[in-house]
Amino acid sequence: MSHVSELETAAAEVAHAIASLALKHGFDVAVAESLTGGQISTQFAAAPDSSDWFVGGVVTYETRSKHEVLGVSPGPVISESAAREMASGVAHLMGADAAVAATGAGGPGEQEGNPPGTTWIAALVRGTMRTQLHHFSGEPEEILGQTQLRALTLLHGLMADACE
Repeated sequence: MSHVSELETAAAEVAHAIASLALKHGFDVAVAESLTGGQISTQFAAAPDSSDWFVGGVVTYETRSKHEVLGVSPGPVISESAAREMASGVAHLMGADAAVAATGAGGPGEQEGNPPGTTWIAALVRGTMRTQLHHFSGEPEEILGQTQLRALTLLHGLMADACE
């Protein structure tokens, strides 16, 4: 099994765990994606009973769409503030109480002066926000897979904490 397919399998497992929490605790989940281009949404759509808890997602790949659709402030979009605003923006747009956002440089070249693999992830659950900065390595597909898994893991952890 390739490293990318291992990452996808792990991501699917975390998405299933998110589905379980969402169903048990009444979460409405949304996602705002940039560099992952819909991969996180795909994991949610394939998870159990997704129509009962996954309210939707937005892929804002181009910088302008992040500003116009999600209300991200002008400036760099590979930043903690952009990831936070993406998560808040999609939660508001979709009426969700749990949201995750991912933005970064997938490669092969740098973006906004950031080397490939620089990724900001934000999760917002019932008013609590967490962010993470990662510097992943590998080919673009590996960077996307690692971002997807880390985003799902961050969201799952924050949802679990909200249920305690």
